[in-house]
Amino acid sequence: MINKLFHAFSFIIIGGSLYMAIEWLWRGYSHWSMGIVGGICFVLIGSMHVLKLPLLGQAIAGSLIVTLLELISGLILNVWLQWGIWDYSHLPFNLFGQICLLYALFWLPLSLAAIPLYHELRHLLFRLEKPKYRII
Repeated sequence: MINKLFHAFSFIIIGGSLYMAIEWLWRGYSHWSMGIVGGICFVLIGSMHVLKLPLLGQAIAGSLIVTLLELISGLILNVWLQWGIWDYSHLPFNLFGQICLLYALFWLPLSLAAIPLYHELRHLLFRLEKPKYRII
């Protein structure tokens, strides 16, 4: 149990750091809370292999997971706490300014890249077996 918690915490740190780096490259800044949300997303996306979905199905599910977590965290951080970390209200097909179709679609290729990265790191750091992938 402690090993699993250590692995999860390690990947929250790794995934959160990678997400913040991507956000710095994309927007020129990030917020520490996005490190936590991005890390949780990385762990959830990487753990979906247990569902035995094909790789494309995992990426689609990953995109939905990220979008849902972005909505939840946005409602808490931006609406309730009024931190103003992001606002998509100027983009079409947005919901409460916290999620939008454009970014939901961006999460698809990022999820597709995160899946093998997660498993490669899991193998390199903890000598855990890599899953076999089916594309569709």
